[in-house]
Amino acid sequence: MTHVHLFIPCLVDQFMPEAGEAAARVLARAGARVDCPRGQTCCGQPLYKSGHGDQARALALRFLHLFADAEAVVAPSGSCVHMVRAVYPALLADDPGAHASALALGQRTFELTEFLVRRMGVTDLGARFAGRVAYHDSCQVGRALGVRAEPLALLRAVDGLTLAEVEDADQCCGFGGPFAVQFEDVSAALLDDKLAALLAAAPTALTAAEPSCLLHLRGGLQRRGLALPALHIAQILASEAP
Repeated sequence: MTHVHLFIPCLVDQFMPEAGEAAARVLARAGARVDCPRGQTCCGQPLYKSGHGDQARALALRFLHLFADAEAVVAPSGSCVHMVRAVYPALLADDPGAHASALALGQRTFELTEFLVRRMGVTDLGARFAGRVAYHDSCQVGRALGVRAEPLALLRAVDGLTLAEVEDADQCCGFGGPFAVQFEDVSAALLDDKLAALLAAAPTALTAAEPSCLLHLRGGLQRRGLALPALHIAQILASEAP
């Protein structure tokens, strides 16, 4: 049986714990044994993107220690996985041992849908979700990790779900971590364009594999007074017939 260590990103922990719980259920349903190690903290991405390299480095070392023995680390966040794979080795380049550990762990760290499809060979999880769903192909999942077909394959296998066609589905939503604060006007303009494209598909729900994008989209919907659900893909994949 595949043994998975589930990493819960800080945004999931603080703002959408239901997505983390759903990810655990989905992995178990796919046949994995799931552990969620205690003592997890942020992967360091916000600090790194804000220019606090030393603090990000400390969190990277903690992550490497916590998951050192993991057969596979899975996270419901492409941005965190990209941080581990692409940034940790560079961040720890001056420490040969830590650098090697970062490279090795990066090869064992996966985004949720990537792991389900590529590593476990699963697309149909027996989920049922009635509705027309628009998928946002986030920058960190699609562009950074190259995970594009996997989320769509999983969604298409959900009973009762109709996948809406979204124009420029991979267009950025405008979040980008600190970018949304430093360049608020640009972020808001990108969000306007993204929501227009998503809403044009006439969905009954929105979904994405990246929690930061979902929080940004939810905020935009709320400010417009729109009660349209914006769900992490794990929540849809974990859904069952009533």
